[in-house]
Amino acid sequence: MSTLFHSARKLDAHGQVDDFWMLVESGTIKATGSGHERPDAATEVDVAGHWLTPGFVDLHGHGGGGHAYDDGADELLAAVATHRAHGTTRSVISLVANPLDDLVRSLGVIAELAAADPLILGAHLEGPFLAPENRGAHSPAYLLDPSPAAVDTLLEASRGTLRQITIAPELPNAFEAMNVLVEAGVAVGIGHTMADDVLAKRAFDLGARILTHAFNAMPGIHHRAPGPVIAAFDDERVTLELILDGKHVHPSVAALAFGAAPGRIALVTDAMAAAGSEDGDYTLGTLNVAVRDGLAMLRGTTTIAGSTLTQDRALRIAMRDAGIAPAAAVEALTLTPARALGLDHRHGLLAPGFAADAVLLDHAWHVTRVWADGAPIGA
Repeated sequence: MSTLFHSARKLDAHGQVDDFWMLVESGTIKATGSGHERPDAATEVDVAGHWLTPGFVDLHGHGGGGHAYDDGADELLAAVATHRAHGTTRSVISLVANPLDDLVRSLGVIAELAAADPLILGAHLEGPFLAPENRGAHSPAYLLDPSPAAVDTLLEASRGTLRQITIAPELPNAFEAMNVLVEAGVAVGIGHTMADDVLAKRAFDLGARILTHAFNAMPGIHHRAPGPVIAAFDDERVTLELILDGKHVHPSVAALAFGAAPGRIALVTDAMAAAGSEDGDYTLGTLNVAVRDGLAMLRGTTTIAGSTLTQDRALRIAMRDAGIAPAAAVEALTLTPARALGLDHRHGLLAPGFAADAVLLDHAWHVTRVWADGAPIGA
């Protein structure tokens, strides 16, 4: 069965093409071009001049639609469905620090779902290997040093579906753990850390390739102490996650990051259950969270507890408030996160050989339709 998408304004990391068409067969883009000469297909989708981008890839999220990723399979699937409606066609499922046995169970659930649904890319362990001094919205009771036994237990539980892990590099055994994880094909991020630039650079040289939500839960940029953000700016191998909701990072600082690390900013949601839902009282792991005016905070504190962001809103904020060029903003939602996971041969572009994941947006950059592997989502 073939489908021809036509009359689109294509926008991806390679730029804009008007009157764009693409031919899709068996979930893969077979051919692309522009103009009125285009191939025949069994079905056609007239994009009618609207924006067509690759499907968004979220490296880091914890829930949405009133549902949390660590509350079991049904809740996880309901949360993922919310983000898919907002253009996220491929999701990494992030887990906060919890007791090791609970993490093992959650990893098993994610492994089963990933085996059944290719749109679920696997798991991200944001906890438990975090610095207590910069733990953010993670329970201090469940933080651990990355001992060989703990690392082996979590790797085994994931059954090859652990995509990313966040580690504070100053913890005992952190570098040994990084070596094991990199060898296992896991993308190692550093974050929730007190590390300076020297320690961050050492972690990057050992194979860490992601900076977990840059600027948040780590030392900031000081003129005499550049910190891990500058270390990441300076290293072409490193992808910097950015939560661009207007609350975690000021748009002007986001613009600075895009300028300092072009092609290496990945816009993530770090979304908790309230994303795509409404204000109210929620939980993140075992912690109570109050969401007021779209801002999630640990109850009774001033600690931000994830976001209520969806990736389409991050796209609008990037362009409207941070002044990011449309192609660069789309790249940060598509090709850059795919590259961070080693999936940029298959995801992140509207080009032959890539998965037929696509998002249709109106002229105000609101999502109107979504496809994954050539099939409509939510239709």
